[in-house]
Amino acid sequence: MNTPLKPVILVVDDNDSVRGALIFLLSSYGYDAVGAEDGRVALSYLESGLEPCLILLDLEMPRYSGRWFLSRQRRDVRFSHIPVAVVSAGGRDRLAGIVAKLPKPIPIEDLLAVVEANCPSGEKKTA
Repeated sequence: MNTPLKPVILVVDDNDSVRGALIFLLSSYGYDAVGAEDGRVALSYLESGLEPCLILLDLEMPRYSGRWFLSRQRRDVRFSHIPVAVVSAGGRDRLAGIVAKLPKPIPIEDLLAVVEANCPSGEKKTA
């Protein structure tokens, strides 16, 4: 018997602690989460066949930024349909086509609302 796969979320953040905490939190709510330390690594995951239901994207990364990633993801028909939620400490960015903008630190309820709106259900747990 095949077990249904858990929804996968791609977490793109250059901060190891933030990325790890998000992966841990999402896993505890029944999602599989994959981490990428910059936009280039995230793009390579997509190119290798990863099909996330949502991308959580930090904009401010030193090498291959979130903006760099977004410009390439949006131009590629294989990936342009994947919803992106921006996670950023800055408050002035206006980006078309994102499903949400979450502040850092991220309120857990807001994060889960965005995830649940864009991904099939993981295991429902209470916070």
